[in-house]
Amino acid sequence: MTDRSHARPHAPGPAATGAPGPGSAPAGPRRRAVVTALAAGTGTAVLGACTVPAPRRTDPAPDPAPGRPISTARRSLLMQILAHPDDDLYFMNPDTRHALDAGTPLVCVYLTAGEADGVNKIPGRARPAPDKAAYSSARHQGLRQAYATLLGLDAFAPWEISVAELDGGHRAEVNVLAADGRRVELIFLNTAMHTGRHRLGLPSLWEDRRLVLRTVVAEGSPLRRAGSYTYDGLIDVLAGLLERYEPTVVHTLDPDPDIQHSTEAVRRADSEQRGYSDHADHTAAACFAWAAMIRRVARATEDGGLIPGFVTAAYRGYYNRHWPKNLPPAVLAAKAAPLVPYGGSPDWDCGNPSGCGDYNVGGDRPLTNSKGWVRSTHHRYPGTRTALAAEPDGRLAAYAVLGLRVVRWQETDPGSGVWGLPQDLGGGPLAPVLGSATTGDGRLLLFGLRFAALAGHGADNEREIVVLEQGAPGRGFRPWRGLGTPSPGRDEGRRIGVPVAVAAPDGRVHLFVRNAEKGLSTRVRDGSGRWSAWRDMGGGEVQDGLSTAVDGGGRVHVFGAGHHAVHHWSQDSPGAGLSARPQLTAAPVPAHAPAALPASDGSVTLHYRAAAAGGLTAVQAGTAMRVEAGTAVPAGRFGGYGPVHASPSPRGPVLLGRTTEGLVQLRVGDGLFVRNGGPVALDGTSLHVGQDGRPSVAGLGPDAAPWIWRPR
Repeated sequence: MTDRSHARPHAPGPAATGAPGPGSAPAGPRRRAVVTALAAGTGTAVLGACTVPAPRRTDPAPDPAPGRPISTARRSLLMQILAHPDDDLYFMNPDTRHALDAGTPLVCVYLTAGEADGVNKIPGRARPAPDKAAYSSARHQGLRQAYATLLGLDAFAPWEISVAELDGGHRAEVNVLAADGRRVELIFLNTAMHTGRHRLGLPSLWEDRRLVLRTVVAEGSPLRRAGSYTYDGLIDVLAGLLERYEPTVVHTLDPDPDIQHSTEAVRRADSEQRGYSDHADHTAAACFAWAAMIRRVARATEDGGLIPGFVTAAYRGYYNRHWPKNLPPAVLAAKAAPLVPYGGSPDWDCGNPSGCGDYNVGGDRPLTNSKGWVRSTHHRYPGTRTALAAEPDGRLAAYAVLGLRVVRWQETDPGSGVWGLPQDLGGGPLAPVLGSATTGDGRLLLFGLRFAALAGHGADNEREIVVLEQGAPGRGFRPWRGLGTPSPGRDEGRRIGVPVAVAAPDGRVHLFVRNAEKGLSTRVRDGSGRWSAWRDMGGGEVQDGLSTAVDGGGRVHVFGAGHHAVHHWSQDSPGAGLSARPQLTAAPVPAHAPAALPASDGSVTLHYRAAAAGGLTAVQAGTAMRVEAGTAVPAGRFGGYGPVHASPSPRGPVLLGRTTEGLVQLRVGDGLFVRNGGPVALDGTSLHVGQDGRPSVAGLGPDAAPWIWRPR
């Protein structure tokens, strides 16, 4: 993230002996260099060559057959793979802070040096001379200050600073801070953001097979010489870090940002790559991260080894600029707070001669910046992580993506709340969110977004929707089946959203996906199991994270959050095709897709949080199902932030969401319940209401293991 007036966008486009392990305590002086020899060939970067190198090697198959053993003995650790210092603060909080507050160790891997043009501009003062090594050092110092405050320490708390040897003879600076059982580790790979007139960097390394990208040595670093990276070298280093640290949660940036056509002046002012709603470094860093995770799983399972037990989350970047803000004031204030010590001040005595932060970012500037990046936190793959289904014997089963593959846990006994061992169902590599639907005869269908191909150097980079279908209720599954993409273009196919599905009373299953044009596309499975072709449903632009409902008359509805209003698609009659309806312009602008709660009289109530608001909006639609004519009704107690889920029950409407502090909360009728015990909940919790009307909430914790909560 480069929030500064001088930033210019790019064109589109095992263990280290020197670094402490995730459970060790820091030792030695404040700045300690682990003296290791540089491997041969890590000198000055070569930006071109007379001959094209041999093609990169082919990785093992990323999706071995289902039924592989899964790693279950693991401790919580969050790894974040980022392009620039501060990407985590701008785009991944408050999730990062919630993990730290829960005691989850954190490892952040920064791929670039963040040096930009070397100008650490102080607002209101003369522009200083460029110094890339100093500016990189100042941003490192800003991160140390920010994470020290997140751990509740003084901003200038001393860190252990050392050098680690990585795969392939590469070396990196490592900073470690531990206090009161909590730990933060920062790893700086420090590849150059800009390497000359053509501004080669991570995006070029992803695309150009001939490129060797040099690194930058930050001023004051224990590193003494610059190194260099190739495409495969960087993926190997990231895969090696995943193998070494064994994270249970991996955060990345957005590998497939939205298509965004802006004027050249606006694009440059927003620091976006041409044609897309993000910085090119963010996109390349995310692609490298996902390629490394795929390689990590392939290596681990190549000889029958255990599937690594980790889950993922990807975060939108400059996308935040283009959509309604989704954080209420209290959450926004807590998110923006660490950016003050990150930005620092030239007047601070921080002990780093090269600078005490990224000066153009500090103070109130994150909140006053017109781009508003800090005012939202958007997941690239919003929705439900854990698809819940009732087994014929009354037990619940939970399905989730673990190690990029689908796994199933089953309750040991009905209502026990104790999960058995995970069972591998394959399907990878998958995005972290699943869609699901149950047919009229009780068979479960699971839908995923698959990375069908992910390779740089101009090779295929494809996504597809896949489905896993039960052969019979409560029995095994048929083979995975590809359903293609609603946006078949070479570039457009990457921009699709996560699948959402609903079963209609007439036996059809409707599948919905946000397409590359930010609209809605559908495929329909008839009662005999045959799928229709993809169809564009028209309507306006919406965010990903759709919601569905079937009203009392058997008609299917879909709702999405648009730029200015709720968008709605529905059937005129059961069995008919869905069409776009007028937008719900009379109600507040939504921050997320509304949760739709149907009633027996054919009406539907929509529950959602308005943009930048912590309260809950409820919109009652009439029995004629013209939602645009609905009236707002009081929603009662349910403050917080983020998406809301809803389900009917004999005890009244059940609403699931998060409190301002990020805790899971449930409203059943007039009763409010907050989950205070157990592991912290990752995003994407799910709600299931049993035949007895009792709600169950399930999700994944930072140890990548499922939990279940049944409030009494």
